[in-house]
Parts: sequence; structure tokens; C-alpha cells
Amino acid sequence: MNDRTQEILNRFNSSWDETEEYYEDLINNYKGFEKLKPILNFIKKLKSNGENNHFRIGTSVHILVFSRSVNFGLRDDQKVLTIDAIYDGRYEVTFKEGCKIYRKYDMNTFDEEIIMKLLASLKSTLID
Repeated sequence: MNDRTQEILNRFNSSWDETEEYYEDLINNYKGFEKLKPILNFIKKLKSNGENNHFRIGTSVHILVFSRSVNFGLRDDQKVLTIDAIYDGRYEVTFKEGCKIYRKYDMNTFDEEIIMKLLASLKSTLID
């Protein structure tokens, strides 16, 4: 493995650790963020399956964002998958590039099957 590949993997893995800690802090220390537990559990499951080697994750306030970006911050020409726990067990899942929305789901429950299909689409894009 070359140095560039190792650096990308390090950045991807660090983003997962930081995001996991952020969600744990919100859930454990702030009222009303229990709704994020399914998302945190999903992060842990994906990480245990090695998906942390394929995506950089982060947050926009409490919205989970998956990308293939090597660097922190996103450009409008980069595809992302976002998961937002809205309220009362409702989730908004969006696959987009800048303002262009490819898929958007408003779910009554946290549906891992749909999300995994969208992640597979995102995984097929180049790392940049």
C-alpha cells in the first residue's frame, strides 16, 4: 500500500471515530437526541463491517453525511448521502450532488436496506 492510500484510509477512519464520539456525546449529554441512537448503532455496524475504509463521514449539526471526499468539507460537485433523524422515529435520507437530488426518502423507521443500496451507489464514485 502506498503512502497516499494509507493517508486516505487514515482520514476516513479518523472521521468515523470523531463522528461516533460526537453522536455519543449528543445522545448521552443532551435531552432530545435519543432519536440518534439508531444512526449511531448503524455507524458502529458499518464500521465493524469495514465500511470505514470506503467513506468519510461527518456531521452537519446532527445530520450524518457520507462522502468519498479525502478532505474535510465538500464541494458542490461531490455526491453525498445524508441521514437526518427528524422526529418520532422519522428519518430523511437523501442521495445528492450539491443541490441536485438523486433520491430522497422520508421513512417512518430506520431502513438499513435502502441506505445500504444508496451507499453502494456512493461507493461506486471515485475518491476525491
